[in-house]
Amino acid sequence: MRIVLVGPPGAGKGTQAAFLARNLDIPHISTGDLFRANISQGTELGLKAKAFMDAGDLVPDEVTIGMAKDRMEQADAANGFLLDGFPRNVAQAEALDAVLKAEDMQLDAVLDLEVPEDEVVKRIAGRRICRNDSSHVFHVTYNAPKTEGVCDVCGGELFQRDDDSEETVRRRLEVYHTQTEPIIDYYRAQNLVVTISALGKVDEVTARAMGALKK
Repeated sequence: MRIVLVGPPGAGKGTQAAFLARNLDIPHISTGDLFRANISQGTELGLKAKAFMDAGDLVPDEVTIGMAKDRMEQADAANGFLLDGFPRNVAQAEALDAVLKAEDMQLDAVLDLEVPEDEVVKRIAGRRICRNDSSHVFHVTYNAPKTEGVCDVCGGELFQRDDDSEETVRRRLEVYHTQTEPIIDYYRAQNLVVTISALGKVDEVTARAMGALKK
């Protein structure tokens, strides 16, 4: 299967992508991984991306599309792939269609993870990270530490990242609504969109997604 995964920040796309890719036996292709791999390997596209990033500029669509195209052409993606974080806007979606058409391929589904905006804010703004080890992550509601502000694992101080503040989360949601959400209507016109609720436990959402994709 060839799938695009879409949803607002805080919808759990990365978590669900990993589970779905494993269940479907297809590679999980995330924008972040593409950038890291190309930059670390010093590819032509990676060097271009790094130059823009070092200058504080957004990486142009054509660079991102080029990285995605190269990855989709690798042997492990012959039977399908799951795209996470790409396409990010309608222009990228149109470019992806062109790439797939040139390779005589097409998407099978666009999985839309639906989460109410207030829940997104609650999920992200409630995160607390350990200053000693960023892998120790807690949540004021869903995974509260035994002692407020103290890491259960090492006793380090827990803090809220600037990126996780409610103000920042709401700005990120505005960007999502403006730039990325329109691709849902773009793909709905192609009868590809499958929308599921991303509320509940991780395994419940995965089961819901697998059921919807099988249909």
